This record gives sequence, C-alpha cells and structure tokens, in this order.
Amino acid sequence: MATTFGYTCGLDAAVDVIGGKWKPLILWALHLDTRRFGELRRDVPGVSEKMLIQQLREMEGDGIVHREVYREVPPKVEYSLTEFGESLNRALIPLSEWGEQHMERIGAVHRCPEDYAARTP
Repeated sequence: MATTFGYTCGLDAAVDVIGGKWKPLILWALHLDTRRFGELRRDVPGVSEKMLIQQLREMEGDGIVHREVYREVPPKVEYSLTEFGESLNRALIPLSEWGEQHMERIGAVHRCPEDYAARTP
C-alpha cells in the first residue's frame, strides 16, 4: 500500500491532527466564536491549564487555530479557528451526531462493561 507523508489513509492523517481527548473538544468550543483562554478553560471542563496551552500550541502549529495577541495592559489573547480548522470542525459534525445518538449505550459500556456484555445478545 502506497503512503503519502507516512499516512496509510485519510483517517490516519486526520487523527494525527485531532488525536487525543482535548483537541476535538477545543475545536467544538471554538466553533461558534472566538474565545479567550479563560473561556476555553470553562468550555472544556477537566482540561488542565498546562494541557490546554500545549494543545492550543499544537493546533496553532497545525494551522487549525489562530492566536491573536493584543498589545494592551493586561495582555489579551484570543483564539479562533482558521478556515482549515473550520473545515475540520465541519468534518466532526457527523461524529458528534453519532455520539449524541449512542451516548447512553457508550456510557453504559464504559461505566460497567461486564453488566453491558451480559445484557447484549
């Protein structure tokens, strides 16, 4: 099988950009509007400040997120999706819809896999 830039398929390349727990959630938080760092911390519950900084830097490096620094006191930094990031976010909509439809089942399996396996034919 031929590869392009070391990827075996398009999904492999996409997962390289959005891999991990936090990047898709950050993308989703940015899909409506520009956000400041503190807003993103609130919009993505559970993410540590260190992890959010790391993920935002990686996403900026991948061209997914734009970081705008305003030279004022106190300094103001805003994050928004680039056009490339918006296209990735649109690609995640069907996955989000699938998750919504199956959230109860996924939660049951992950909370108590033994009980779920016993009920599933």
